[in-house]
Parts: sequence; structure tokens; C-alpha cells
Amino acid sequence: MSSNHPGHPFHFNLVAAAHAAMIEHGFQPDFPAGTDKELAAIEAAIQSNALPPGAGIQDLRHLLWSSIDNDTSKDLDQIEWAERLADGRIRVLVGVADVDERVHKGSLIDKHAQSETTSVYTGVKVFPMLPVELSEGATSLNENQDRAAIAIEISVAADGTASDGKAYRALVRNRAQLAYPGVGAWLEGKGAAPAKVAANADLAAQLKLQDEAAQRMMGNRFQHGALDLETIETRPVLITDQVIGIAPIVKNRATSLIEEFMVAANGVIARTFEDAGVASIRRVVRTPKRWDRIVELARERKGVNLPAEPDSKALNDFLLDQKQKDPDHFPDISLTVIKLMGPGEYILVKPNQPSPGHFGLAVQDYTHSTAPNRRFPDVITQRLLKAWLARAPGPYSEDALNAIASRCTEMEDAARKVERAMQKRIAAVALHSHIGQSYPAIVTGANQSGTFVRTLDPHVEGMVVRGAKGLDVGDRVTVKLVNTDPERGYIDFAV
Repeated sequence: MSSNHPGHPFHFNLVAAAHAAMIEHGFQPDFPAGTDKELAAIEAAIQSNALPPGAGIQDLRHLLWSSIDNDTSKDLDQIEWAERLADGRIRVLVGVADVDERVHKGSLIDKHAQSETTSVYTGVKVFPMLPVELSEGATSLNENQDRAAIAIEISVAADGTASDGKAYRALVRNRAQLAYPGVGAWLEGKGAAPAKVAANADLAAQLKLQDEAAQRMMGNRFQHGALDLETIETRPVLITDQVIGIAPIVKNRATSLIEEFMVAANGVIARTFEDAGVASIRRVVRTPKRWDRIVELARERKGVNLPAEPDSKALNDFLLDQKQKDPDHFPDISLTVIKLMGPGEYILVKPNQPSPGHFGLAVQDYTHSTAPNRRFPDVITQRLLKAWLARAPGPYSEDALNAIASRCTEMEDAARKVERAMQKRIAAVALHSHIGQSYPAIVTGANQSGTFVRTLDPHVEGMVVRGAKGLDVGDRVTVKLVNTDPERGYIDFAV
């Protein structure tokens, strides 16, 4: 660490801090001995066997598939394609990377993934669940590469209802790797078409059709009470590995498109298991235990009376109204609601047993299946599905699935803690050279542990160490940055 004076660049090893945070929260960020040997065997298998369509494997490489992800994403889990049917419905296909094709159950790499359960994105370094040779290589749906996949299919009616859901094994080829900012701006009419889209009229038409299907589905989910929540996520701005600022991650039509398709695809898989009588791991967000507090907040702050019993539709109507009336505060209301709803968890759902569903998404059937390169439950889902498709015995007992679900919940919670700690450290580094500057802010918390504010630009949370008397949640204030401590992730303001 050097150069501790305001106005000077501040050197703090964020990557080392991220590695330490991983270990502190129970992760093993380094792959075990023997991984290289397994990777070499996988590589040899790839060289010796091109992927021929086998029994029950459809060859869909001729379709104009594309992927939309973050600018920086290298672990591509899914691709999309759509066509308009004669009856006006839109048939949507989601292709999901078949990780199980390369990572076999019980292998060293598989056991490590089962222990970690998730890739962790710290802003300065990704700690992948699978070695990058797989997650960014052999099992990633990279552009112009033939890959094994699970194809998930649905047809979307004009009113947004989805039907004819099915899943099967396929061979696919991603024709265009695209990113959210460019595609989103173009779909919203705010920017030119990305180069690959401008150069290919069929691809442009394909994306417009996918967007139409997604907009139909979104309208349908919101009618059923899906929550339109908006929290502010940020990313570090780096120059040669040094954090020089932080920028908000902006959601747009392209992020909505992918979200809708993923919710629908996960629903298809859940219903497939239900109909087949197959036990599986579900992702659930239970009906909020603290609904009474959500009701109280709506009444206190906005004079709105929500029903006494949890009702996601009524809650969403309230949220949409707030978003319109007070966009600046909306992320804070969203965050409060998310905290009161409680985190999601993974559970074993047995055949013919009702699932608690996903309160925030307003769906009853939800199983994680669309990100197997970065989430272990999705790999499990893939194995269960492939066994069922082959009419083979299930690869896991109910006890094993229950244990895996518990581990996944525990490690996802740990990952959230690592990511939150690193966001604070990154912000402390980015703001260090701005000590003495003033910012408009909103009070986000006032309790026995202190008064906290969020500055509006950049979006940073910190503690008011001077002048906090009399402040309450929702107050607008101007604060001066007085200190940052990247080691502890502290940012201190004075009113």
C-alpha cells in the first residue's frame, strides 16, 4: 500500500483482498491438485470425438443462434433463437451449455464444483466454480463453436402465456456473441445497431422477434404480480488494473429479454420434472415472513394500505406507483422490500409435493437450469433431466439432493457476503482521491449502529460520522467525504 494522500492514486491490492475474502467465507479459490490431469483427459476426449448427433440428440447447428451477455462475460451459458408460427405465437428456443457432457459426476472437478457451488464475481476478479479451460472454453457456448446443449422450447401467445414447453438434448452453434449495452440501446431506439447486427438483416429480425416475445411474457408476469424491483448495481472502472471510479450497471430491453427467457426456461424444466414425477432442486423465495413490516412501511411512508395477507400483485402495484412518483428513492424502496422478503434458497422438491414457488417472480415452478458454467444446482438439474430423457435411473438420491441444496444455499449466502465486502472496498479505493468533495445523498439507514447515506453519483453507501443528529431514512442531504478505509471497506461522510 502506498500514496495515502487525498488527490493521489491509491494503491491497495484488491485482488489479494478478494482472495482472502473468499477463504474467510469458506471458499477454496484455488483448484485442487490433479485438476490439470483431468483437464488434459477432457481435452484429449474433445480432440478424439467430434460431437456427432446421437440417439435423441437434435442437430440445431443450422439455426441463427445468438447470445447476449455482459461486455466482459467469457462464460457463456445460453443462446437464443425464435420463429413466428402460423397462428401468431412465437416459438422460442433457449440453448443451455451441456456442462455434464464434459464434467462427469464424481470427478475431481465435479467434487470441487459441488463444494464451491457457484462462481463468485468480485468486480476485480472472477473466482470460477469450474476451471476457465472449461467455463470459458470447452463448455462455454463460444461464437462459431459446435457445442452440446440442452434445448428448452416454448411457444408464446399474444397475451404472453407460454405453452408447449419441452426440453431435449441438441447440438448448437452460437453465430453471434452480443452484449447487453449495445443490443439494449438499439432495441430501445437509443443507439445504432451493434456491428454484427448491422451487418446481418436476418440477425436483426431475429433479435426484434425475441424482444417481442419477451415483452409479451413480461406483461403477463407483471399481471400475475411479478415484482418490478430496481436495485443499483455498480462495477469498477479500471485503468491498467487500478480502480479509478465506479459506474452503475444499467438494465435495458436486452437484459429484460434474457431475464424473461430464463424465467420461462426454468419453468419448463420444473414442470417437466413435476409431470415426470422426478425429485429435483428448486430455487424458492418464500412468501415474506416479514410481510407485516412491508405493510407498515407502505402505510408509514406513503399512506398506502396493502392487504394483511401477502399479495405480490398488490405489492407490485404499489412499487410501480412509487417508481413513477419518486424514481430517486425507488432503488431504496426496492432494496428494503428485497431485504424483508428474505434471500432465495435451494430446496429439495419431491414428486407430487407443492413447491413454495418464487414470490418475487410470481412463478410457482422455478428450478435453476440456465447457468451450469457458474452454478452447481444447474449442473445437477442437467443430470436429472438427461437421466429422465434416457429413461435411466436418477443420478442422485433424495438425501443427496437435499444435502446439495443446503450446501448451495449456504455458499450462495457466502458469495453474497464476499461480493458485498468487495463492492465496499472497491468504492473506498475509487473515492480515496476525492476526500474533501461534497455529494448530494439520500439517508438509507438510521439505527443504533449509525446513520447511513447513499450518494447519487457515484452510487456509494457510507456512514455519517459527523452531523447525523436528527436525520431519518429518506432525507436528502449534502455530505462531504472525510475518509475511506479500503481494508475494512469503510467510507465516512460528514453532513
